[in-house]
Amino acid sequence: MTARLRPAGLVALALLVLLLPLLALLSGLVLLGMGRPILFRQQRSGQGGLIFPMIKFRTMRDIHDAQGTPLLDAQRVTALGRFLRRSRLDELPELLNIARGDMDFVGPRPLLPQTIGAMREDGIERGRVRPGLTGLAQVSGNTLLTVEEKLRFDLWYVRNRTAWLDAQIMARTLLVVVAGEKRINWHVDEARPPHWGR
Repeated sequence: MTARLRPAGLVALALLVLLLPLLALLSGLVLLGMGRPILFRQQRSGQGGLIFPMIKFRTMRDIHDAQGTPLLDAQRVTALGRFLRRSRLDELPELLNIARGDMDFVGPRPLLPQTIGAMREDGIERGRVRPGLTGLAQVSGNTLLTVEEKLRFDLWYVRNRTAWLDAQIMARTLLVVVAGEKRINWHVDEARPPHWGR
């Protein structure tokens, strides 16, 4: 952790302390329902392409077929895992990533390094800001969007980022948690098509 915490890092630490009872409860449920490990860690690409270990609550069992190949995600995710994903509670451990300076509250979601590499110049531009706990694409449809649509939202956000936009995205995130995902063509038509995929 850096010697001097950013304001976002201080807020993340305060939230971690405040949410300790909930985090303990969710950890216990994951342990009972899926066993160890409780947390899922994966290397993701951050600001400037720096790699960091993203932390989430585990939502899938480690189940393989007879050949040792992991089963499809849909076969491995548990009922608890589906609840955690829909409610976004599986993302709460990422407050540690925010406190450490790897992430921010709002920004493009952190992706795998190879995914960012495949985006070429768009991946570099996307990495101009820290990845976020939530983002413009996540409040505009998320799983209902194509990969290209998500990238269009991410690039628009990077080019037009303001504190007011971040506040709107945070408010919309709460609506998504309560009401579920819904496609909203919010700003997507203003963004040029990405170079990636051409």
